[in-house]
Amino acid sequence: MINEKNVRLGTVRSSIRELFEYGKKRKAEIGEENVFDFSIGNPSVPAPPEVKLALKEIIDTYDPVELHGYTSAQGDYSVRNTITEYINSRFKTELTADCIYMTCGAAASLTITLNALLNEGDEVITFAPFFPEYKVFTEHAGGKLLAVECEEETFQIDFKKLEKALSPKTKAVIVNSPNNPSGVVYGEKSLILLGQLLERHSEKYKNPVYLIADEPYRELTFEKDVRVPYIMDFYANSVVCYSYSKSLSLPGERIGYIAVNNKSENFAEVYAGICGAGRALGYVCAPNLFQQLIKKVCGLTSDISVYKKNRDKLYTALTEYGYKVVKPDGAFYMFVKALEEDAKAFCERAKDYELLIVAGDDFGCRGYARVSYCVSPEMLERALPAFKKLAESYKK
Repeated sequence: MINEKNVRLGTVRSSIRELFEYGKKRKAEIGEENVFDFSIGNPSVPAPPEVKLALKEIIDTYDPVELHGYTSAQGDYSVRNTITEYINSRFKTELTADCIYMTCGAAASLTITLNALLNEGDEVITFAPFFPEYKVFTEHAGGKLLAVECEEETFQIDFKKLEKALSPKTKAVIVNSPNNPSGVVYGEKSLILLGQLLERHSEKYKNPVYLIADEPYRELTFEKDVRVPYIMDFYANSVVCYSYSKSLSLPGERIGYIAVNNKSENFAEVYAGICGAGRALGYVCAPNLFQQLIKKVCGLTSDISVYKKNRDKLYTALTEYGYKVVKPDGAFYMFVKALEEDAKAFCERAKDYELLIVAGDDFGCRGYARVSYCVSPEMLERALPAFKKLAESYKK
């Protein structure tokens, strides 16, 4: 018999991917300009020009055998050292190159980390709404994902609910800030409280709870006074899973890293577990070409001002049309209250107006829909009348 769990995963795509594929089919039928696809978080702005220049320089000047050959499993040492120097210059960390494990993007980072940390039956807590693949990654690693509902009016962490969810089986907590799908940022006060709560729980059961930060959107914030705190500054037993997919607009190149806090009480064991999980999962090494690229462009970001303009235009229009939205501080998603109780039915009705938005059910939050506004400003402008007509259809 073929593994039934993997057959199910391969047969039915995630709801996001299903809608994305529907959108491609629909565009072929009626024209791309007539479909308003807000389904997937695929950056619409190009990578910074320095990326193209750096890639050209690397290809033209590096030894091709070395460039297209293996690196160490953890990643090229000089690349890892560049990353730690950058992190240490920004935050209160003293990381070394041997705290970093290069990966094929944030999904690989999370998968490796969860497989390194979890034993069969361990529990992982995250905050709803959350990225649906957390459940897939956790269950594949032998764990169970528990979603703690956030405060509905703000989508911030509800600490009373979190405290009730913690148990002797809790091995890790995943935070995603800026959040997919809400765009909310968890502030410094929240992370301090979170760290204190996890320290008390770890001490009570004499077993560390690991705090995992999923950070593909760290650089995508829109206001000067919005800061994304670094979890290593607030909690020792922490791991950061980072991706350059959104910050550098390189989602298809699959490059990122895991950073393990060297102040963790069992740092060497955690890092060895990550190396072992990467080996067992078949991640021989991250692509060398893009490792070398990161060494040259570390710290750069794409032009995220486009996303801010999109956010402001969309938020203003949707609230004017009568939609309820918590204004996002970062990422490029807006979590909109559905205009009926059944968000899936709401999203199906949206298709009547060629609007492709994702129901919040798979994000662990019924009654909402995710709008991914990392689209061209022109497409967003064309879509606004459709959002208005959708809202008006509920007033008839």
